[in-house]
Amino acid sequence: MTQDQLHAFLILQRIPNLGDTSIKRLINRFETPQNVLAQKKATLLDIDGIGEHKVKDFYNKEHAIEAEKELKFIENNNIEYSCFLDADYPERLKHCIDGPILLFKRGNSNYANPKMISIVGTRKVTTYGIEFIKRFIEDLAPLKPVIVSGFAYGVDITAHRAALNNGLETIAVLAHGLNQIYPKVHHNYAKSLEAQGAFITDFWSSDNFDRTNFLRRNRIIAGISEATVVIESADKGGSLVTADIANSYNRDVFAVPGRPDDSQSLGCNNLIKSQQAQLITSAADLIYMLNWSVKDSFKSVQKQLFVELDVEEKAIFNYLTNQGKEQLDLIALNCKMPTFKVAGILLNMELKGVIRPLPGKQFELA
Repeated sequence: MTQDQLHAFLILQRIPNLGDTSIKRLINRFETPQNVLAQKKATLLDIDGIGEHKVKDFYNKEHAIEAEKELKFIENNNIEYSCFLDADYPERLKHCIDGPILLFKRGNSNYANPKMISIVGTRKVTTYGIEFIKRFIEDLAPLKPVIVSGFAYGVDITAHRAALNNGLETIAVLAHGLNQIYPKVHHNYAKSLEAQGAFITDFWSSDNFDRTNFLRRNRIIAGISEATVVIESADKGGSLVTADIANSYNRDVFAVPGRPDDSQSLGCNNLIKSQQAQLITSAADLIYMLNWSVKDSFKSVQKQLFVELDVEEKAIFNYLTNQGKEQLDLIALNCKMPTFKVAGILLNMELKGVIRPLPGKQFELA
């Protein structure tokens, strides 16, 4: 994208009431943002969905002045950018009708990793929630997924920190421009996150933090990822909105259940109860449901001649030695262990090169 195109996109982005969906419709008709800006009012009004209220402020010269200021900020601060037509724009966001026409980035992520999940939840995360996030991301780490969240208090920053601690790429989607960090206390993680991931947003440097920005931010969190995982949420909150948006995009949504009387689990429990999210209790559940292949991420890992197995792994190993291939539920039944626990053990054994998964939830010795 040339600077002239970027400037034209910025002008379009600044026009009140136009919005990303309408701009995409105009680009589809006139091919370039420069061509869109060159159209007469009568021509614009002939397009379906472009009414008087969307073009009444279309020719205000102040938009070009404001766009020029933002363009200088982008240039002076080495901000990377892409539009929804570019090859380096996140692929999944291209399929979201209201995805941002422009995306600004500061950091090292190139959006190329297909294994990308969003982790969201309450700002008032409990000790249980923190420990679950740490264990969950640690167990996912061998598959090298990208962890996406909103850099807010609670679940968000816990997920980012866990990703950094496990050497994973992490993307923070901001509800303001790239000239600031909110909350300020999280500034301590900014350099590490940029080095190991990126901050992204569709807000300008002139857009200050405001709670009304969360909805716009949340559509990126939901749209950029393969799946959204909700870890602790009250009966109302932004994470439930993100889950709803993800469902509207036909993305997988998962939720971690909690006690019925736990206020910070009501949202998750309701998502599961209303079938708006699938229940997960471990990283193994997510890996299985998303059909992630361990081999895709471990091509260099070879089966060792002597692998240390704990007591439970040995029980499963001995069972499969005698039985051959077997289904997950029957392994759990015959080894007298809960299914969710066996799923986690099987994942660990797969990572060690001891077993391999087969279609239909079956497993056999490697």
